[in-house]
Amino acid sequence: MKKTLVITLILMAVTLTGCTGYYPGYESDYIQESGETYAEIIDNPFINTSDMPVSTFSVDVDTASYSNIRRMINQGYLPETNAVRIEEMVNYFTYNIAGPTENEVIHVYQELSYAPWQPSHQLLMIGLKTEDIVFETSQPMNLVFLIDVSGSMNTSDKLPLLKEALGILVENLRPMDTISIVTYAGSSRVILEGGDSTEKDSILSKINNLSASGSTAGGSGIQMAYEVATRNFIEGGNNRIILSTDGDFNVGTSSVNELKALISEKKETGVYLSVLGFGTGNIRDDVMESLADHGNGVYYYIDSLKEAEKVFIHQLGGSMITVAKDVKLQIEFNPALVKGYRLIGYENRVLNNQDFEDDLKDAGDMGSGHVVIAFYEIIQADSDEIIPSKTYEPIENLKYTGDNHLTEILTLSIRYKEPTQQSSMLIETVVLASSNQETYSSEFGFASAVVEFGLLLRDSPYKSNASFDAIIERATLALGFDPHEYRSEFVNLVIKAKNLMHKD
Repeated sequence: MKKTLVITLILMAVTLTGCTGYYPGYESDYIQESGETYAEIIDNPFINTSDMPVSTFSVDVDTASYSNIRRMINQGYLPETNAVRIEEMVNYFTYNIAGPTENEVIHVYQELSYAPWQPSHQLLMIGLKTEDIVFETSQPMNLVFLIDVSGSMNTSDKLPLLKEALGILVENLRPMDTISIVTYAGSSRVILEGGDSTEKDSILSKINNLSASGSTAGGSGIQMAYEVATRNFIEGGNNRIILSTDGDFNVGTSSVNELKALISEKKETGVYLSVLGFGTGNIRDDVMESLADHGNGVYYYIDSLKEAEKVFIHQLGGSMITVAKDVKLQIEFNPALVKGYRLIGYENRVLNNQDFEDDLKDAGDMGSGHVVIAFYEIIQADSDEIIPSKTYEPIENLKYTGDNHLTEILTLSIRYKEPTQQSSMLIETVVLASSNQETYSSEFGFASAVVEFGLLLRDSPYKSNASFDAIIERATLALGFDPHEYRSEFVNLVIKAKNLMHKD
């Protein structure tokens, strides 16, 4: 039986190192339910390879979606469809794949099998893993904590949890790092500027003394944070604002757009902005994700102290050290072997094909030791399935024309820049038809289980035969690599979601 190809791009998260590109056409529509707002996501469709054999997108290292939907399920309800971003769910986890060799910055991993939810399709797993750099000896950091202390933060899952989360980060800083604290509510204040990170008790005291009240003046807070970051700028260092908020800025859409423009402008100076989201009920997920994307940063949702530990202890090196920036992927499918394909997730990271070679086009960054994952579902050329045709802009200099390269399913090309460079490097790898296997590794099994869970939670039109039982079985078999029991937690989360889905 022929099986579907799903490209599982294993490119995992850089926590606070940066991911950019809230791409045109995605940010105009917002969905609001229960006081929480999410940008609308429409699943990528199958594309007829004969119409357009090339697909291009930017890596995404955000993980907020997974911890957010975990919060919802643990509170006893299924997540809103638009809160489910499958690429962020997959990239939440660590994968045990080989890293770069001596002369590599990024190592490419690939594995081809079948799509468990639709065995007539194939699933290809490709992983990008960056080199490991020792955090203790990496470049110094100029960190500005921009903290929302408005009245909307006055619940136990917001400001108190935020204090604990930032406390974990402070405890792990080095003598070379400097800390500033800016707060905003009705007005903005500088609580600490250019603080010595070795004076941890003093810094923690300032954080612990914060209290929430008043309205929100997020725009002025961001402006002030950039001023502080600029005054303490470290040449060659990691200059970053960490915005901690529920995203409820109490400002109109035009003001949010002005903030995006400001953040996009400031990232060109070398000051990046990452976002930590907190709380429930009035979360502006759409705003927080967009601000982080425009600021060359990463968006995390902190739903527990355990999540804060994950971000600031277990993944601190990857969180703070950028080793590859503006990482783009482009795949050319061979029409002789592939009838159609579908990128799973990454809806807000799709690029125009001409953007791939444009070194001025922003894309996602990867941190030290990171792995990022993505999936394509592919329909083979001899399938009877009908894929609607569509007209696309022609592509020049295609590799696969006629009956050439009949052993190759696709060519994967990757462009990235080293942190201090403006010109990109190119990596190319070919996926052969002969690499298809009836069995797959545990890493493939677990990653595909997370994808399948996302398809069910989204009630995706492409979920085919996806089932909770299949997810649980496959993920349970892949618990061997589970250093912090995140995979075990995932299995329990799927069981809870299954019970919620089927309760009367």
